[in-house]
Amino acid sequence: MSRFLGPLDSTGRVPPLQQTSVASFLISAHGALARQLAMALPGQMSAGWQTELNAQLYREAEIVSLLMRATSWVPDFSLPYRAFAWEAAWLPKPVAGVADQRQATTIDIAALGHAVHGAIRPAALLPIEAGAGDPFVMALRRIEFESSRLIQAQILFLKSDDLKPARHAVNTAVERRHREVRSLWTELLETIGIRDDTDG
Repeated sequence: MSRFLGPLDSTGRVPPLQQTSVASFLISAHGALARQLAMALPGQMSAGWQTELNAQLYREAEIVSLLMRATSWVPDFSLPYRAFAWEAAWLPKPVAGVADQRQATTIDIAALGHAVHGAIRPAALLPIEAGAGDPFVMALRRIEFESSRLIQAQILFLKSDDLKPARHAVNTAVERRHREVRSLWTELLETIGIRDDTDG
């Protein structure tokens, strides 16, 4: 097991099978966030944090589009089974103890976003010698950069005054989503010979 993607080829490119696996997971997670945000955001915004989540919707779509084009895809017949498990994990889980179902669902979406952007550090898997000009390498670095900014949208909502009465339920939802995302990410990396040392 290695801490980094590779072995790289002579030009510093990540093996296509590893690219395919990592990109598939990230596309599944960020795509789910984009879909859920599109469904949850109201037609008329009434709070400042909604503008942040609206911006995130388009950033998530941009991440998916970038990965689709920057990845060197190869056939992987294990992906359909794994993708089914990922998609099932991303399904909305409205937070218990919150009477407003739209708010309960939005809390869960924000908790999932917090986990996807906070628990996954794809650029940390790149060895120093990874090709700086390779599209896949640049995409992973771009995603991690965007994640450090996008997580602020979830924090703004999850710590908003509107959710003070449900603070315990919010914290529980965030912790649960982090465990789920971390477990699936670690499992995925192990299938391509990577030991994830980025936790914490």
